[in-house]
Amino acid sequence: MQWRGRRQSDNIEDRRGMSTGGMGGGGGFRLPTGGRGGGIGIGGLVVILLISWALGINPLTLLSGGDTYSDSGSQQQQSGTRPQGQSSDETTAFVRTILAETEDTWGKIFQASGETYQKPTLVLFSGQVRSACGNATSASGPFYCPVDRKVYLDTDFFRELSQRFGASGDFAQAYVIAHEVGHHVQNLTGVLPEFNQRRQSMSESQANALSVKVELQADCYAGIWGKSTQQKGILEAGDLEEALNAAHQIGDDTLQKKTQGYVVPDSFNHGTSAQRVEWFRRGFESGRVEDCDTFSADI
Repeated sequence: MQWRGRRQSDNIEDRRGMSTGGMGGGGGFRLPTGGRGGGIGIGGLVVILLISWALGINPLTLLSGGDTYSDSGSQQQQSGTRPQGQSSDETTAFVRTILAETEDTWGKIFQASGETYQKPTLVLFSGQVRSACGNATSASGPFYCPVDRKVYLDTDFFRELSQRFGASGDFAQAYVIAHEVGHHVQNLTGVLPEFNQRRQSMSESQANALSVKVELQADCYAGIWGKSTQQKGILEAGDLEEALNAAHQIGDDTLQKKTQGYVVPDSFNHGTSAQRVEWFRRGFESGRVEDCDTFSADI
């Protein structure tokens, strides 16, 4: 992917190397950070952990109705961030560039509909972080918080994506960011708030099924972004295959087979490998938002 030398976004908070003021106390959402043992729910803690590693938001966890932090608490966290633009390493430049490309893509799409795209902020952290949705560690993987409209990313995840999930390449990494930005688009368009409301009256299996539709739409939105990069001529041979491989590797069925040797379909909340590949490809091939209506599809 020919990303160097392109515009970089300023919508970055660099919190790497900073203390969160204590990760253990208080309310707020908490993603699983345990090891490979133990069990929780149908799929087991290890499955939930690996799924949370696999591209971000699990709406059932992220929007679980837990206490969120007050405005004053969020402001205190903001005041401790490093000045924007301080870090100039290549990984940071890559993240800034990909975020800028998503801003361009969605800015044009929203503008075509007579609306203004509200850009998200991407927070870089290391080890652990506090968001308006609660506390998280690096083991949570990238995630999007709809409360503060920020994407959270520990860039060490890119190494895990390659080594643990077998999904290497810069376009696979870009897919991670584009997927989380897809959740931001869903938040702006009302999809995430509606999901949070509807799931309150659903059974666990019903909420999981709806969560799959949310995640697959974010995959499709990532594909739309991928289409725009292709149209700009910055994709290289093998880039699309990198993203499709990443989508395959983090499918619920593939993760469960690797970790427990069998699958439990009712516990799926991101979609199977085939589904994730299909919906990313659908967005990539069409480039149209209307072709990403997973909620009307038979999934």
